[in-house]
Amino acid sequence: MSLFQLLFGEWIQLLFHFNGRANRAKYWLSFLIYLAALLFLYILGVVVGALIGIPDVATLLFVIAFVGVVISATAVAVKRLHDRNKSGWWLLLFYGVPSMLGGIGRYAGYELVFQLAGTLLSIWALVELGILRGTRGRNNYGSDPLAVGNMRTRR
Repeated sequence: MSLFQLLFGEWIQLLFHFNGRANRAKYWLSFLIYLAALLFLYILGVVVGALIGIPDVATLLFVIAFVGVVISATAVAVKRLHDRNKSGWWLLLFYGVPSMLGGIGRYAGYELVFQLAGTLLSIWALVELGILRGTRGRNNYGSDPLAVGNMRTRR
């Protein structure tokens, strides 16, 4: 095992693999990581762009990083759904349908009703992914990440 795998293997698994389970703490921690990384890259882009005289460097770095964040956030959300013993396909309902409802509402003439339905789905997604505890013990997607054997320290 390389030093890189030893130091960052668990984080690479969390942020970029679509299998396994992730508890609520890792779910929320991943979003703090995304926020810090995007902010850092944007500031770096602004500084580098100012130094070389090309202001669009910040936008380019931010867009590239944002694509990586979307892929990584999808992986973490899939693992979070796995922790709840649900398929990752639920993300289509949680992420895709609220966006589609807003568009449908504009064309159907019932924008407020469709936006309310989309908002309710988004609240359900927040509760399901970020608030409710995962399945206790082993489920269809692996062992409990909060089980005693899976934790380095127990508090």
